[in-house]
Amino acid sequence: MTRFIFITGGVVSSLGKGLTTASIGLLLESRGLRIRIQKLDPYLNVDPGTMNPFQHGEVYVLDDGTETDLDLGHYERFTGAPLSRASNVTSGRIYSEVIRKERAGEYLGQTVQVIPHVTDEIKASIEALGGDDVDVVLTEIGGTVGDIEGQAFLEAIRQFRLDKGARNVLYIHMTLLPFLRASGEIKTKPTQQSVGKLREIGIQADVLICRCEKPITQELRRKISLYCNVEPQNVLDEKDVDYSIYEVPLVLHDQGLDNLIAERLGLPDTPADLTDWRATVEIIKQPDREVEIAVVGKYIDLQDSYKSIYESIAHGGIANRARVNVRRVHAEDIDRLGADVALAGVDGVLVPGGFGVRGVHGKIGAVRHAREQGIPYFGICYGLQMAVIEVARDLLGLAGADTTENDRNAVDPVICLLEEQRAVTRMGGTMRLGAQLCHVLGGRAREAYGQDLVSERHRHRYELNNAYRERLAEVGLFVTGVNEELDLAEIIEIPAHPWFVAVQYHPEFKSSPTRAHPLFASFVRAALAHRAARGGENAAAASAAGPAAC
Repeated sequence: MTRFIFITGGVVSSLGKGLTTASIGLLLESRGLRIRIQKLDPYLNVDPGTMNPFQHGEVYVLDDGTETDLDLGHYERFTGAPLSRASNVTSGRIYSEVIRKERAGEYLGQTVQVIPHVTDEIKASIEALGGDDVDVVLTEIGGTVGDIEGQAFLEAIRQFRLDKGARNVLYIHMTLLPFLRASGEIKTKPTQQSVGKLREIGIQADVLICRCEKPITQELRRKISLYCNVEPQNVLDEKDVDYSIYEVPLVLHDQGLDNLIAERLGLPDTPADLTDWRATVEIIKQPDREVEIAVVGKYIDLQDSYKSIYESIAHGGIANRARVNVRRVHAEDIDRLGADVALAGVDGVLVPGGFGVRGVHGKIGAVRHAREQGIPYFGICYGLQMAVIEVARDLLGLAGADTTENDRNAVDPVICLLEEQRAVTRMGGTMRLGAQLCHVLGGRAREAYGQDLVSERHRHRYELNNAYRERLAEVGLFVTGVNEELDLAEIIEIPAHPWFVAVQYHPEFKSSPTRAHPLFASFVRAALAHRAARGGENAAAASAAGPAAC
């Protein structure tokens, strides 16, 4: 029978439930178990696809085209569990389905209520991931215990243990142990209150994972155990890590979490094999060299807005045994300061995906600076479109070159709306989404991939206008990857440049610390070569003292 683990959080948001869930998944997989992971989010949006990046961070895209919460990126980076539309369920999805059934008469005239109809729908979405080929389903509950919008989810997982039996369900609760510097003490009261709130709902936590700045003492562990009704050995601390989030699974493993879970759920007593993961963490701690890459965007203030980008750059560094220091550059700062100042000394420039006119001039300025100075350039989605516009304006002399996203009446629409998008009127879930095939024709991309056919994930409405392909090639910008079925440009390159590659898809969604995406590994390698060529490479001893920047 499939076992089920539920991860909840209390006290404050952003405790790291997603990272912890992913880490638990990694530990279970390292023991040979087959897992599935999902996140239940309490907000009423059907999915995050229309949510502002400043509010929600990046939208993560799966192979099947589902737009999901960014925590699913952690799940994929840490584990090999297949993810699908069933892996991210919101209150909006649940209520939409309940209302659909009511309108269709499927409830046969019953009064439709939160209990049992909404909670039954939630439980069905959890059980859908189980099966004969799945040993454990991990379900993260978004939000914080006590939030009014999350009550239906908590009630549903309370019922789940009654449905499946106590031996088949485990509750893990994350809390905060704040350290008050004025008194020099770690305070347990917020944890006590959070667990108490959970018990009022009818859920008794089996395991407590306590976020903290300092490790907890045995005395504190016993106090938490007493007041929270959790066995002392089941109270774990998750101290802030020194170098990288990829240390978290090792921190939990060293405290015996995977053994505890296996014993509690009656899972096979197979030792965890974390050899590759430990080797990866050692590279992060002791890199051989370092390099600096600028990410130029308009959502730079928030780490989560480009979460997968930053992680994939770090993966590229790991593949080259290098620490990557990321310089976050506001696109508007390039307009204000000039690219020579804002990008001075960087070894690579990356322009990520985005939408809208704000910051466009700065992004185009970043492309021009990288192209003219021979600095490795990597454009992703909007970054490809900005590169096309820059080359068209500067090398083709088309002053009116633009994207019709920002200027519907552009004189030279080098970037235009996809034909399939012209009749679209609804915003949510209507872009070109998910895995699409790309034939790699040559160039740096072909060298990086080592194969001619790849599958990459997309999220966009606009594309390179094929009417300008030949003219762009005349000035040195070539299409080196295409979707043959739709005749769409997927990769562009400037072969005369040391490394100038841009892609219409999102390779950051298919990268992990132990398997860096080929293009990110190649990009970082080119940045390292650029640094070495200008005499900027440092010995590992000069850079190993501090933690990695990303």
